[in-house]
Amino acid sequence: MVFTVYNSLTRQKEPFQSLQAGTVRMYNCGPTVYGRAHIGNMRAYLFADTLRRWLEYRGYAVQQVMNITDVGHIQADADEGEDKIEAQAKKENKDPWAISRGWTELFFKDLQALGVRPAMIYPKASDHIPEMLEMIDGLLAKGYAYQVDGDVYYEVGRFPAYGRLSGNKVEELDAGARIEVREEKRHPADFALWKSDPRHLMKWKSRFGEHGFPGWHIECSAMSRKHLGNRIDIHTGGEDNIFPHHECEIAQTEAFTGQPFANFWMHCKFLQVDGGKMSKSLGYVWNLDDIRARGFDIRALRYCLIRGHYRAPLNFTWEILKESVSALSNLDDLVVRLRNASRGMGASASAEDGLEEVSDLIAEFESGMDDDLNTPRALAALFQLRTAVLEGRLGVSAAAAALQFVLKANSVLGVIRTEEANLAAEVEALIAARQEARKRKDFKESDRIRDTLLAQGIVLEDTPQGVVWKQKG
Repeated sequence: MVFTVYNSLTRQKEPFQSLQAGTVRMYNCGPTVYGRAHIGNMRAYLFADTLRRWLEYRGYAVQQVMNITDVGHIQADADEGEDKIEAQAKKENKDPWAISRGWTELFFKDLQALGVRPAMIYPKASDHIPEMLEMIDGLLAKGYAYQVDGDVYYEVGRFPAYGRLSGNKVEELDAGARIEVREEKRHPADFALWKSDPRHLMKWKSRFGEHGFPGWHIECSAMSRKHLGNRIDIHTGGEDNIFPHHECEIAQTEAFTGQPFANFWMHCKFLQVDGGKMSKSLGYVWNLDDIRARGFDIRALRYCLIRGHYRAPLNFTWEILKESVSALSNLDDLVVRLRNASRGMGASASAEDGLEEVSDLIAEFESGMDDDLNTPRALAALFQLRTAVLEGRLGVSAAAAALQFVLKANSVLGVIRTEEANLAAEVEALIAARQEARKRKDFKESDRIRDTLLAQGIVLEDTPQGVVWKQKG
């Protein structure tokens, strides 16, 4: 089987191959830390986490970098206007550095709660000003950029491949919602690499003046190059990053290095709420605290956000989150049943029964994930496996093989409770006492013990092979 991914750059699925055998260098566009990341943002970060986990499942060592944008991201992704972090600082009457630090800390807590594996490094834009200035100087020297007083712009007309990722053509780009018109620009689509503004609170001295700060796009190029080198295997982000951000990253990086930047570009679709776009005005922007306030475990949110294919729109409602809780309970139950069946409880009479079916379902899970991270197909294989064990089609050997596979599959999904519950001696004694009561036909006592265990979160199921227990999900 070959891992194939949809490459936004070529608009087709392609077999994945890394630049260096056994190693993947991956850059993920991270947050601009001016506010709390909402669940729509988290879909993109969970997509990147699932991609990284699948690559590791396939044996790659993944060098993952996710940036923290703490300066220079102008509202509306334009060259003129207010910096998002400074705007929030004024709103809260706080120092902008305090704003970025506080939201960055909360972002990391949210990632941890969602079970996201930590990246190799989370570089902050403000820590990489020298690397940005180095690239800007190089682009000026090569004729791809020009200076107007204290501002430096990238001239998109000098880069023939500009627009390849987004499909935009330079000659058709004019003044629009995301392109600020300035007289000093040679073309409306030219974008800022460095801006000078004495009113900007976050600023650095450079040869361009005393009060400068970087443009948003140059930040990611500089941080990627610093930590991953001139060329990388995969660059990810949300679909809204394609233009102008990623298009500009390609132009400035490839112009500076003279080499292709990223071999594969992968983009995640938006999360919808009740079938529409998340909207602050309608009150449809929720974060992890909102999920907890409704009584849901964050594990259920992780499942809810990875259950769909990353390139397809995904709908979120509170009812769908409830369905996710139910689905997770079934996956938890699968592990318990496989563990019991591997010990002979609820297993088929023949130890070898179901081995071929288990092998086929393992192949189906892996084929699904290899098919551009088709998580719906992969999850379906796990639920088919549960049906097999529920119907008693798996023998001891098949159940043991299936259990080991589910544990490995969960290294990719990160949502199933796989640890074996340890029943306390008191609980074990109660189960034994209930069995004795049943032998005596004291069903009133038997039911009382069952209810006592249920109150402790222990669910019992009587099968022909004996009592099977599980912890209530």
